[in-house]
Amino acid sequence: MAAEALVPLESNPDVINKFLQKHGVSTKWNIVDVMGLEPEMLSWVPSPSVAVTLLFPLSEAYEEYKRNEEAEILSKGQEVSKHLFYMKQNISNACGTIAVIHAVANNTDKIEIADGHLKKFLESAKDLDPTARSTLFNNSEGIINAHKELAQEGQTQANPDEPVNHHFITFVHKDGALYELDGRKAFPINHGPTSPETFLEDAAKVCKEFMARDPNEVRFTVMALAATE
Repeated sequence: MAAEALVPLESNPDVINKFLQKHGVSTKWNIVDVMGLEPEMLSWVPSPSVAVTLLFPLSEAYEEYKRNEEAEILSKGQEVSKHLFYMKQNISNACGTIAVIHAVANNTDKIEIADGHLKKFLESAKDLDPTARSTLFNNSEGIINAHKELAQEGQTQANPDEPVNHHFITFVHKDGALYELDGRKAFPINHGPTSPETFLEDAAKVCKEFMARDPNEVRFTVMALAATE
């Protein structure tokens, strides 16, 4: 099975939580909206928060920044934890599901996952490289079918063949560093030191940088994977 394009997953916590529960993720963990990026607003987000997702508009300014960022890292290098789970994306509009997988896969030491398609995928993908993980994902019918099913439950209807100018990415803490995980990029991005205590605030700072690059845009959505029980 190799899907060429999917209907995009909506940035709706209810929809994404159904996806998590359908794949056996403990109901203790849920995606929640982050209503603001200032400290007083972040204080309302349940703790601990172990991942942050950002939905943002793709723009010329962003694409130019992305190219320059990649060139700089290729020139200077960066440290990437060997324990980081990162996969590439080569199915159109799969970024929402891949963002959720990145969030869960990098926190399996905290999050219980029952037997099922997601657990099987993570176990099979554990020792693969990012491209091989992508190929495995493309052929994971259970996960792809769940994406298709839940994409139809969103409040907005989309056509998989229509161009989508929004993209999901994930931020996680791994081995003392804050990582940006974007399957469209050449590699994960190390954004510097963080800790479990400062992770949410540190991820919020990077989200603000995305917003600052497109000051006339308001179509940004930030969510967190947090323990709600």
